[in-house]
Amino acid sequence: MKVRFVYLLKIYIAILAIFVMQKPLFMIFNSSSTSTISLTDYLSVLWHGLSLDLSTTSYLFIIPSLLVLLSIYVVSLNYKKILAIYYIIISLLCGIIFVVDTSLYEFWQFKLDATIFFYLQSPENAVASISIWYAVTRILAIILYTAISSYILIRITPTRFDTPKHKFAITSLYVFIFAGIILTIRGGVGMSTSNVGTAYFCDNQFLNHSAVNPAFSLFYSLGKTEDFSQEYRLLDDKEAATIFKSLYGKEQSNSKQDTIIKNEEPNVLLIVLEGFGSNFISELGGKANITPNFNELAREGVLFSQCYGNSFRTDRGTVCALSGHLSYPNTSIMKMPIKSRNLPSIAKSLSANGYFSEFIYGGDINFTNMKSYLLGTGYNKLVSDNNFTIPERTSNAWGVNDDIMFDYLYQHIAKKETTSKWFITFLTLSSHEPFVVPFNKFSDRIENSMAYTDDCIGKFIKRLKETDQWKNLVLIITADHGIYYPVNGKRYQPQFFKIPLLMVGGAVTKTCRYDYAINQSDIAATLLSQLGISHNEFIFSRNVLTKKYQANPFAIYTFMNGFGFLDSTGESVYDNEGGIILEDNDKDNICRAQRIKEGKAILQATYDDLNKR
Repeated sequence: MKVRFVYLLKIYIAILAIFVMQKPLFMIFNSSSTSTISLTDYLSVLWHGLSLDLSTTSYLFIIPSLLVLLSIYVVSLNYKKILAIYYIIISLLCGIIFVVDTSLYEFWQFKLDATIFFYLQSPENAVASISIWYAVTRILAIILYTAISSYILIRITPTRFDTPKHKFAITSLYVFIFAGIILTIRGGVGMSTSNVGTAYFCDNQFLNHSAVNPAFSLFYSLGKTEDFSQEYRLLDDKEAATIFKSLYGKEQSNSKQDTIIKNEEPNVLLIVLEGFGSNFISELGGKANITPNFNELAREGVLFSQCYGNSFRTDRGTVCALSGHLSYPNTSIMKMPIKSRNLPSIAKSLSANGYFSEFIYGGDINFTNMKSYLLGTGYNKLVSDNNFTIPERTSNAWGVNDDIMFDYLYQHIAKKETTSKWFITFLTLSSHEPFVVPFNKFSDRIENSMAYTDDCIGKFIKRLKETDQWKNLVLIITADHGIYYPVNGKRYQPQFFKIPLLMVGGAVTKTCRYDYAINQSDIAATLLSQLGISHNEFIFSRNVLTKKYQANPFAIYTFMNGFGFLDSTGESVYDNEGGIILEDNDKDNICRAQRIKEGKAILQATYDDLNKR
């Protein structure tokens, strides 16, 4: 019994140690990126990368564990020979991955992922610029890695295992061993599972990349990568491109636009409310008395009364709001680091113009690969549940309750220098199922949770207005997505995708209301245009304050295998899978076909873009 468990412990530690040692070697080899890397940075990389190393080790640990379990009942086999073959295979595979990742990083500046297989489809082009010496040294490195790793693993493996006296008792212990394997593969018991973003810990992408286990990165991306070029081919390519350009063609730099911000260097606070549909806001046609604070703010700033979320989930809607991107009916780009790292973002654009960008969220920021998306798209600092005490981070099923977070946000902003330029995004979480909050105003739990968040907003704004920060602030309040409430009608109907969008603050010059259709994805182009910053990278985001846009406004949203399209002629909801119209409200009775065609063209363009990223 003892021999078996000592072996399992040794082999686990040995595999883990091999992965841990890859990190400093990776950093040293890419020395051009490490000129300012300190010992503390090396240690931080090792520490933050440990979770993915543990996950990958646990995957490789499954075969030895099963064979040791078999040895309890079948003692006669030479397990050392059997395992030696396994060790050589995994050592060779890990050696190839490590050496290729370390070598290519100099050129790619991102971790090895499924992109490599696109290049291997044309091997003659892939190796065209590689010298013979370059190839030979890499092959030798792989051989050396394989030899050392397999030797260590074979050396600590016993030839045979003895016959145990208490087979059932030993077998029962494997329940705990396999539970531990599953737990470490998953990445713990939290909301999020192991993903590439788990290892990210700072705004230095080289350090983040150094912390990522390359084998984990490669195999994780395989599950997130597919050929999107053939998805949603709904129209002729040329026709789809023409329609898309007519809808999303960029305005000229000198296009006339309404001016709502008094200077081009205000501080910007973007509050994204969790699942906060317009059906709770009377100023937007929703229920009365639930959001008195938002209603009051709406009369002080610029309200967009017909804003529609692009999707129905936080991971999708957040990307739409922060990257000016559109959503997909059947996938989430946030879950694909290979794709999401190439997206533009408000944070990236503002950081390039001297702003310090922060993202604040009271929940698990690793969930759905959010951390890798945020750090990959320009945020300098992230604050999440780990920055709070255990009582605070367990005050809500999803993390830290909104009253605590709004107080933190106020304290954080109040301490800032008035001369600094900053952009903060704050994502709330309390208005989410199970809708349990420390507030008792309505018997309906959903309405009560929305009223609670609104109450937090009111108290926060009242305090913020008393600071000097308010004078030069643009506060944007929106939501990540709407909510199916009240539970009647169909989930795909437009009213369940309608969300708030309000711009207010001391730097906002107007009090007005725009009543034409827009999307949350338009926040990026509209804000950046007001700040005099180019938004050419945001091909799916429109400056909705231009006269050109106001002449032909429209909004689009997606749900599972379908989309909704709204413009001045009416609204249509379409099921892509069945090829049928689910909902239609045609004011002129003649524009239904055009709305469906325009929605198809947009969808086709989004998948073309996804395939290229």
